Amino acid sequence: MKLYHGTNQDIETIDLSRGLRYKDFGKGFYLTPDKTTAIRMAQKKSRLFGGIPTLITYEMDEAAMHSDLKIKIFPAKASVEWFLFIDANRSRENKDAIHDYDIIIGPIADDGVVLQLTNYHEGIYTPEQAAQMLQDKYLDQQYFFGTERSLRFLRKVNVKTV
Repeated sequence: MKLYHGTNQDIETIDLSRGLRYKDFGKGFYLTPDKTTAIRMAQKKSRLFGGIPTLITYEMDEAAMHSDLKIKIFPAKASVEWFLFIDANRSRENKDAIHDYDIIIGPIADDGVVLQLTNYHEGIYTPEQAAQMLQDKYLDQQYFFGTERSLRFLRKVNVKTV
C-alpha cells in the first residue's frame, strides 16, 4: 500500500525522536494514503517553516497488519472513542504517552474537530454530541507509526518537490 508524507525537506531516515508529542495519536511518524492531503501538508509546512514542499512516497508492507505489532484501527468516520483518544493525546496535562500502539489508523483531526474539542472542554457538547456532529464531515485518513518495530514495514520509494 502506498502512503505519503508531506514535509518541507527530504527525510533520509525516519527519526521518531523528532516527532511532536501533542499530535492526534501522539509522538510518531504520520502518513496518509491520500496524495492530495500530503501535498497540502507539504505546502503548509514549507509556508510555516521554510524549505521546499516535498512529497515522500512510502510503500507499507501489508504484512504489518498480520504481524505481532500492536495496531489500532479507528472507523473512517468520527467516533466517541476516536474523539476522546485525540483529546487525550493533544492534552498538555498528559505528560506521558497515553498508549503503546505501534501503528494507529484513523481520521485526521482538522480545524472542525478542534472546534468540537473546544466546545467539549467548554461544556457545550458531550463527547457523544461532538462525535455525532462530525459524522457527516469527511475526515482525511492518517497512519501513525510510533515505534522502531513499526518502521520496519515502511520502505521509501520516491521523493519529489510539489
